[in-house]
Amino acid sequence: MAIAKAERLMNLALCLLGTRRPLSKRELRGSIEAYMEAGNDESFNRMFERDKDDLRELGLVIETVENLEGETGYLARRDSNRLPPVSLDAEEAAALGLAAKVWQQARLAGAASGALQKLRAGGMPEAGDPYEGQHSAIEPRIPVHEAAFEPLMLACRDRRPVVFDYRKSTAARPETRQVEPWALECWRGHWYLAGYDRERGAERVFRLSRITGKVRSRAAKYTAEVPDVVTVRETVASWAGESADRSALIRLRAGAGYPLRAKATAVREGGDGWDELEIPYGHGLDAWLVEFGPDVVVVGPADLRADVVDRLRAVAGA
Repeated sequence: MAIAKAERLMNLALCLLGTRRPLSKRELRGSIEAYMEAGNDESFNRMFERDKDDLRELGLVIETVENLEGETGYLARRDSNRLPPVSLDAEEAAALGLAAKVWQQARLAGAASGALQKLRAGGMPEAGDPYEGQHSAIEPRIPVHEAAFEPLMLACRDRRPVVFDYRKSTAARPETRQVEPWALECWRGHWYLAGYDRERGAERVFRLSRITGKVRSRAAKYTAEVPDVVTVRETVASWAGESADRSALIRLRAGAGYPLRAKATAVREGGDGWDELEIPYGHGLDAWLVEFGPDVVVVGPADLRADVVDRLRAVAGA
């Protein structure tokens, strides 16, 4: 079975690399023996979609093109799939090894390991594991618990629009969003997607934990220009509350809210089981404060207090 699948993948890759024009699924089915032997159209479609995804996971860049008749075709351009010589020194190789280790506890563990194997096959020098022989309680890792992470990561990589249901913290029900994904960013232990919201005609940031249901991909092209990586990261930081232009005064229950205490610019013990904190106030602070529930009371400013109350009411009425 493994040999048959490997042969099928090899034949599909050769077809896609050897063509000068996009090939439709119908043409591919007539060119590859294993596809011709598929019992029916449904079996072939499932087999082809799995094979296409497997080839992309292996690093083959497969383009999806729609012709004038509306038929979808596929090809893999040679210039897009030709790797330059790998020239990394020992320190750079060690850095990549450390980066792969970060993903060991996440969904990208297999992909990270596979990427290292490809680089080593291309000439990257072997590098010692910087954690080898150590038994430290501190180990670099990136937590990825959201089911939406993997399909969104692939959509960002392949530049494919997506559709998903998203529940805002102030809304009782999720809304459908059509998004052209740009990049994923992790901030304060939460993952965020930055992208272009087609219905709103503007860039937006979405917290992955608020995405409900499955992320569905679309074959259409992007309609908005993708900004550079630095701009996207600044957008994520701003929408997640990283940027602050003023201060807020809150009351925090004693012994609670250590992340807030770490962010505070001033702390005054109240003596009644509550402390007063001054913390930077930027976009997204209201959503962060809601996460601490009854341990936080907003004193001011008034607009922040109102936003927190609105969010709490929305959660209570959900």
